[in-house]
Amino acid sequence: MKTLRAELHVHTVLSPCAELEMLPPLIVQTALDQGIHWIAITDHNATANIAAVQKAALGTPLTIIPGMELQTREEVHNLCLFDTLEQAELFQNWVNQHLPDLENQPDYFGEQLVVDEAGDFIRREPRLLITSADLSIEQACQKVHQLDGVFIPAHVNRKAFGLLANLGLIPEDLNADALEISRHLKPSQALQQFPQLKSFPLIQSGDVHRLEEFIGVNQFNVEAPTIAELRKALQHQDGRSHRILSLTT
Repeated sequence: MKTLRAELHVHTVLSPCAELEMLPPLIVQTALDQGIHWIAITDHNATANIAAVQKAALGTPLTIIPGMELQTREEVHNLCLFDTLEQAELFQNWVNQHLPDLENQPDYFGEQLVVDEAGDFIRREPRLLITSADLSIEQACQKVHQLDGVFIPAHVNRKAFGLLANLGLIPEDLNADALEISRHLKPSQALQQFPQLKSFPLIQSGDVHRLEEFIGVNQFNVEAPTIAELRKALQHQDGRSHRILSLTT
């Protein structure tokens, strides 16, 4: 069994709200410098930079799993995590069919850059990524599970794009694998303020848009950094486990 610190909500320069320092080699080095060995790349409604970060991590102890931060029609952000690029690309193709055909305005929203493993420019993504797909949160969860992924509503305690603020509740039929709380709230505080969270495993993430936001407080005891092991750890099954470390640990 391995003990791994994880950061499962990391953006790159493909997300227009991310800093230009969020380049593959810098992401990899910063994670390793902080003792983090498992991260998910979760750009807004997009997966185009995942392969570049994976290539940048080759030969290091850092595992990169593919993901996306999907914005559903309720204006709720959700982490959609997978094992393989193929799964993520299938999900991307499905999401593309439900995104509005709007052009990005870099001067207003920010640049959306696709880069290679060295961080060198390849192209700009012309389609606006910070927008809602015409998909419900239940539809998104179901599709992620069909592709054998993990579905985690993001920063549920936040007023902006958070599940609790936008819906006022957690839908009874939402089969989420866990819920994410933001870095600004201790787990004990979250449970006290939002008792409905007690029905779900919780993770805490830095929602990394700049290098200083890596926190890596999710500690998993797993056999390997895979989606199947992540599920077991969240449920504390078969000797796997998960806990949220103190931000000062």
